[in-house]
Amino acid sequence: MDTKEPTLDAVENASTAAGDGAADPPGNGSAAASQIDALTAERDRLLKEKEELVELLRRRQAEFDNFRKRAEREKAEVLEFAHSDSVRAILPILDDFERALRTETADKVYARGMQMIYQRLGDALKKLGLETITTKGQKFNPHLHHAVDMVETGDVEEQTILDEYQPGYNFRGRLLRPAMVKVAVTKK
Repeated sequence: MDTKEPTLDAVENASTAAGDGAADPPGNGSAAASQIDALTAERDRLLKEKEELVELLRRRQAEFDNFRKRAEREKAEVLEFAHSDSVRAILPILDDFERALRTETADKVYARGMQMIYQRLGDALKKLGLETITTKGQKFNPHLHHAVDMVETGDVEEQTILDEYQPGYNFRGRLLRPAMVKVAVTKK
């Protein structure tokens, strides 16, 4: 039988040889101490190297996590930008529908059909994030409104919006198109 188990004699010899140094020859103590010091230094160096590698791994994982989050955020921004461009391209069609609905027609069924199509288009755009900017009777805000006409009047407070020529829209909280409005100014 070829077993690799140590025999009792081999275990005793190893334990006495590795004992507390009493079995060492008299001049060999400093060599063992220097060997222990060398092994301790090597162990300390390897532990330090391990700590540095673990720290490097943690940093790389954090950098990768930050990169992943940034990439997801940029992807979402690109999609939002693409959606806003698509919605911006549809706005003139929405304006045309509004103008068409203001026109009187003798065919009431046709007018009702146009109204339904306009309503469905508006609902679909609202689901995507389109919001109409309220204007009439509001204070003029240059960040939301584009003043195309100014009328002197004493009936209302200055910088009050009197009329809206073209509606303005926000898309997901950002201005997509300012409203074109008529603004009151005080008489001089």
